[in-house]
Formats: sequence, structure tokens, C-alpha cells
Amino acid sequence: MNELDFAGRRAIITGAASGIGAATARWLDGHGIGELVLLDQDLAGLDALDLRCAVQRIAGDVADPSVWTALMPLLEGLDHAVLNAGIAGAGKPILELSDADWRRTVGINLDGVFFGLRAAMQAMNGRGGSIAIVASVAAVRANASADYGATKAAVAHMAKIAAREGGPLGIRVNAIAPGGVDTPIWDGTPRFSKQVERFGTREAAIIEFGKFGNPLGRFATADEIAGQIGFLLSDMATTITGAVLVSDGGFSV
Repeated sequence: MNELDFAGRRAIITGAASGIGAATARWLDGHGIGELVLLDQDLAGLDALDLRCAVQRIAGDVADPSVWTALMPLLEGLDHAVLNAGIAGAGKPILELSDADWRRTVGINLDGVFFGLRAAMQAMNGRGGSIAIVASVAAVRANASADYGATKAAVAHMAKIAAREGGPLGIRVNAIAPGGVDTPIWDGTPRFSKQVERFGTREAAIIEFGKFGNPLGRFATADEIAGQIGFLLSDMATTITGAVLVSDGGFSV
């Protein structure tokens, strides 16, 4: 028995057009997943994914509850969910955060995860399944702006509550809390943009960030985080629920 075999199973991934979401789609595809439902506002990014499995590509905003209502028929027979969609936040101190900054981050990073979690648990009720929520090391260490850190701490805790509620239903729920990961979420943030100007290229900036960002001296790749998500979803992790897997290269030590 191959405990990493996802043959015949169905999964949904939010924020699937790039970064960790796209890497997880490729990982599950490589491990035999039967069908993927991919949700992102970037339909062109979803279309660019070259996958062998059956795919439903949906353009939509995770923060819009009507999107989830419309998606419910596609979630019939759902086995796995990866709630990954998120934004970097405003990157401002509390005194400078506007109402609009706060609501935008909360809408995508917290409301969007709640709507997806509720929909996935409804689809899995009576048959079981596994869910992975992408949080952040900012959930356990106060190193980010209030809007981002607060939402990531909230979804990590939400995973624990969902695990308690989902256990009797055969539904496992875990979170992963990555540290620095080389994904497009950095692009356009003021701090990273300054580093790109300083070191000349995006790749050089990522390497320099990684050197001083954790004891391992490098950022993770999206593929590395995808493999860890795959493990949490898989039959190798059948007794793991309510966990928050910190994958930060030792940053939070």
C-alpha cells in the first residue's frame, strides 16, 4: 500500500495559480490525484498549469461567500482541501493601517479561509477527509504587520478548533506555518522591492533574504512546502490532526 497514493481522490486548492498553491497542485498531480478543483482570481495562471489529472479551474474571490455557494456542487465527493489563498498584507505599523487595509487582508486571509473550511467540512461530512490550512510563522512570532500576523494566527487556531469538531466526523484538519518561501507574495512589497533594487535581481534578493532569515540560511521553495502539505493530507498522517507544522528553517527558534 502506497500511503502517498492519491489515486481516485478529489481535492480543492485555493490560491492555486502560483506559489505554494500551484506547487501543491503539481505535487498532488504527481501523486495520482484523480481530480483537482482549483480556485484563484488569476484564471490565466490556472490555465498555465500543465496537469495530467482532471481539473476544474474556477476564477473567483475566496472572500466572496457567493463563490463558495456556487462551488458546492463541485465539491461533492471531496477528499482533501488546501486552503492556501492569501495576501501579504499592507506591511504597515498599526498607527498607519487604514480601515481598507485591514478589511482587505482580513477578507482574504481570514474570511476566505473560514468560507473554504466550512464548505470543505460540509462536503466531507459523512465521508471524512483531510484539510490543510496555510498559515505562517507570523502566527507564532510577532514579526509581521498586524493585519497579516493576526489573520495567520487566527487561521492556525481555527485549524485546531476545526480538528476538534471534525474528528468525530472523520475529518482531519491541520495547518502549516511556513517562514520565508520563494513565492510571488513578496513581489511588490516595499521591503522586498528595496532589496531587489539593492541586489539587482529578484533571485539575488531572495538569496540575501534567506542568508539572514533563519538558521538554515535560505528560504524554502514552494515545492518543499507542497510536499509537507501533501504529507499532512496523506494516509501517512492519519493520526495527525489539530497540528500546526512550523516549517521556517528555524526562524522561530
